[in-house]
Amino acid sequence: MTTPTATTPPPPAADVMEQYVETGKERRQEEKLKNASIDDWLPITSSRNAKWYYSAFHNVTAMVGAGVLGLPFAMSQLGWGLGTVVIVMSFVITLYTLWQMVEMHEMVPGKRFDRYHELGQHAFGKRLGLWIIVPQQLIVEVGTDIVYMVTGGQCLRKFHDLVCHGACRDIRLTYWIMIFGSVHFPLSQFPNFNSISAVSAAAAVMSLTYSMIAFFASAVKAAHGGAAAADYSLRSSTATGRAFGVLNALGAVAFAYAGHNVVLEIQATIPSTPETPSKKPMWRGVVVAYAIVALCYFCVGFGGYYAFGNAVEPNVLISLERPRWLIAAANLMVVVHVVGSYQVYAMPVFDMIETVLVKKHKFTPGVRLRLIARSAYVAATMFVGMTFPFFDGLLGFFGGFGFAPTTYYIPCIIWLMLRKPKKYGLSWSINIICIVIGVVLTLISPIGGLRQIILDAKSFKLYS
Repeated sequence: MTTPTATTPPPPAADVMEQYVETGKERRQEEKLKNASIDDWLPITSSRNAKWYYSAFHNVTAMVGAGVLGLPFAMSQLGWGLGTVVIVMSFVITLYTLWQMVEMHEMVPGKRFDRYHELGQHAFGKRLGLWIIVPQQLIVEVGTDIVYMVTGGQCLRKFHDLVCHGACRDIRLTYWIMIFGSVHFPLSQFPNFNSISAVSAAAAVMSLTYSMIAFFASAVKAAHGGAAAADYSLRSSTATGRAFGVLNALGAVAFAYAGHNVVLEIQATIPSTPETPSKKPMWRGVVVAYAIVALCYFCVGFGGYYAFGNAVEPNVLISLERPRWLIAAANLMVVVHVVGSYQVYAMPVFDMIETVLVKKHKFTPGVRLRLIARSAYVAATMFVGMTFPFFDGLLGFFGGFGFAPTTYYIPCIIWLMLRKPKKYGLSWSINIICIVIGVVLTLISPIGGLRQIILDAKSFKLYS
């Protein structure tokens, strides 16, 4: 007779539940550690040891660029009165909205909004915030990089023409854009903002230097009879042309004040503690940056228009011819600057691309992924810049369509939603005024830029 085998009694239901909960906690902890490891690899969150002056030259590099060279042309479409009001008013509004974003970076205790869309998700909801912010931010950052491809190519060609002085063979703009774009293939492999700090610092110095060259060369031109011969009437001779010119100019001015799209990403690189939050060194850097912006924008915008009137070119350096060696040097400085600016605007795009590839599509983070993804982005922006090299129209179109929302009024909307200032009070009223101005800019200025692109396209031969 066989003895029956004893069976182990099943564990109590409470023990099963406890084991299930523990397993869930372990999985969540593993997922959290995995995400933290990925965040340590992604460009925006991989380094947080930046100094306050890093934010100063990153902001100067992001803001002072192709936009400042187009301000005299915008003045020629607006005239002295309206042009002065628009440029000064935009300076004040964008400084205010930049302050708002710096303040909101750590408005939730213990949490940092390292990316613009993270702040948007906190205000509008996880899904809606993503759809509101990310498309606008991509339009701005990708659009800026395309414009900088064109700017870099144009300034390289201008440098070549000034140095050769007619003795060299003419080279197509397409090839100059390719030469400029080729520089970005190796530079795009720098992992994060702090790793490009030297490039950004050099770009910031170049921006101040070439802006002052443009201003003083314009002043000399004006002193030697240029101002006396200049015509300050609006650029177009027809009512339709003047109306569309005003719209295009508004977009060009909006393009000039575009640093907001990378400000939270820049602030994310600064260390933060409860005693010394990141907003203090960040704001210090912003103030220094905006002082340089004021010096560059007002001097170049008003000085260039004073010297050339409505005959000024879309890029004021192209209007300047003498002293030839100095203008050639200034064009080369623009090239150095837009190299840095391209990288500053590209870094958040790289972060988005790599986040999607690694977190959503489960690609393995590493050098190979970064090399392929970033090189593809550089090649794409270079191709579009070669295909549509319409500097003035691109400024107006992208300025109104993408820059106005993210710069002029989305920060104000988020501020009203999260800070909830008293209705009809001073803060509430200022934000409503900024929102109205920004919405009007968004609706009307792309029309002028699109018309300018169409006009330029009529006389443009593809890849000529």
